[in-house]
Amino acid sequence: MLNGMTLKMDKAGRVILPKPVRDRLGLREGSNVQVLETPDGVILKPAEKGPSMIKKQGLWVHTGKLPPGFDIVQAIHDDREERLHKLTGQ
Repeated sequence: MLNGMTLKMDKAGRVILPKPVRDRLGLREGSNVQVLETPDGVILKPAEKGPSMIKKQGLWVHTGKLPPGFDIVQAIHDDREERLHKLTGQ
């Protein structure tokens, strides 16, 4: 954990969190950050995340973001192949 770090704010009021901090907190481009104002200043923390899987019309749906380059068609194919191998014992 980094304490006492000084960051510079730009004209638009933005500050850049160092990569090690973003990595530790699991923050990526598009991540939501909660801002809490306290008598001592401001606290930034990752916003509460909802579940990555929800049920819609009886089907489980992934609501999160897939990693860059993730091939969903290949993942489905690989899963089907694995299930077939288990069912047939081959």
